[in-house]
Amino acid sequence: MKNQYQYDLLVIGAGAAGLSLALRLAQRFRIAVLAKGALQESSTLYAQGGISAVIDKEDSLESHIADTMKAGAGLCDETVVRYTVEHAREAINWLVDQGVEFTPGERNQGFHLTREGGHSHRRVLHAADSTGLAIETSLSEQARRHTNIDLFEYHNVIDLITDDAKTRCLGAYVLDTRQQKVGVFRARSVVLATGGASKVYLYTSNPDVSTGDGIAIAWRAGCRVANMAFIQFHPTCLYHPKAKSFLISEAVRGEGGKLLLPDGTPFMHKFDPRGELAPRDIVARAIDHEMKRVGADYVLLDISYKPAAFIKSHFPTIYQKCLEFGFDMTREPLPVVPAAHYTCGGVVTDLRGRTDLPGLYAIGEVAHTGLHGANRMASNSLLECVVFAFSAARDLAANLASMPLPPALPEWDESRVTDSDEEVVVAHNWDELRRFMWDYVGIVRSNKRLERALRRVLLLESEIAEYYGNFRVTNDLLELRNLVLVARLIILSALLRKESRGLHYTLDYPTRDDSQPPQNTVLDPRRPSEEVRRLIAHALQLQTHP
Repeated sequence: MKNQYQYDLLVIGAGAAGLSLALRLAQRFRIAVLAKGALQESSTLYAQGGISAVIDKEDSLESHIADTMKAGAGLCDETVVRYTVEHAREAINWLVDQGVEFTPGERNQGFHLTREGGHSHRRVLHAADSTGLAIETSLSEQARRHTNIDLFEYHNVIDLITDDAKTRCLGAYVLDTRQQKVGVFRARSVVLATGGASKVYLYTSNPDVSTGDGIAIAWRAGCRVANMAFIQFHPTCLYHPKAKSFLISEAVRGEGGKLLLPDGTPFMHKFDPRGELAPRDIVARAIDHEMKRVGADYVLLDISYKPAAFIKSHFPTIYQKCLEFGFDMTREPLPVVPAAHYTCGGVVTDLRGRTDLPGLYAIGEVAHTGLHGANRMASNSLLECVVFAFSAARDLAANLASMPLPPALPEWDESRVTDSDEEVVVAHNWDELRRFMWDYVGIVRSNKRLERALRRVLLLESEIAEYYGNFRVTNDLLELRNLVLVARLIILSALLRKESRGLHYTLDYPTRDDSQPPQNTVLDPRRPSEEVRRLIAHALQLQTHP
């Protein structure tokens, strides 16, 4: 049949998680790796800070575990945290074997370690200030050379294919965005490694690929998602109209950078005794508070008091990029603002990366493993990508050969659709969605704002569903369809949490509820709770009778 591909394993996503898993299994299995854009265009590529691991003799596994648990504000799964931390050295050693060149140092077994927010020790390995670039480049080069890995760039997944009862994942319908053709990919098993959903917000530090695709397609296939309210806003992105929220790494604060009001007044000491090294939720909320209090468009991040040679050697990429925008960080502070950065919730998985749907795995930012809890600690994300790639690979290595190959699957049906003559509708809905998510579901929330957002997102969903049913799919339409669904999941998750915890701060419940054990907010597409039904019904009623 035309446009049918068959593999042992289909990996959707080509960042650190997807490529690590593919490389671990490629000796034994035929693997297809799908990249939505160019192979290296993933969130991994833009990760500046580093990857955390216990290397320093004065550090300990127990300290790393305790720091992670504290940052997660009571919602981390200690078993998962311990598993991740204990497997960190294995991940580092493997990355070095793949050609990743971490910045050397005289101590700590030849590695230079930096410290970031939430960490009590220096335990962040890095490749200058472009760690993600070093990892993505090395892994993609290894993948290109491997004869058992076929790489499909500019391929965007439309939906997963399951059997009629949704008891097994069989493959996926995939749009080749350069040829504008839809193909069928069959596989014994499918792995989601698609990253997060930060593009649902107007301002984000992440690339354009972060549109929540994996979360949305897993939900439509019947998988639960959890803790979608916990969206991490990176505190320090460069404030400049042409910078497109260029990230100023947390390592700048780790090496002594100070946050100041526009008039030069420090303020972090008022919010947390750890000051600039407090976890990201605290720092982002403090910046947001101070900007609103004094009516500022930005705050300042100042490391100019350090020697110029130190700054240039530690942050060469950031230094050069800032120069392009007219800022010399060796001589002056940088204007910065928070921006959406990381999705702490995601598709519910176990320690082996398995989802609710047999044959479907999820690893990396797309997954909810229990590692991050209510707030991710800096540089634990790249670690999670590699550790859970290994964990899922071990499970697949033991079981993949015995999984049946799916039969030929139905072709994508375009017999009842036409080419769109109203692309402006997609562009308008994109803009509306991202703006009201920023305004109503951002760093500080309230029930009133969230309810307004829910009404608007349900209306957008109905418009997009109608559009999707009548016109041929495009990349923009697929991303918008996924983002509007993820937005609804974020809003519902936020409305269900009657407290402020970690990254979720609401004016209606400004304190953390420790009167009972904290619970994850789990949403199930097959069995929505009565509260979810009530919230949606109320929002729909207000649409009709505002």
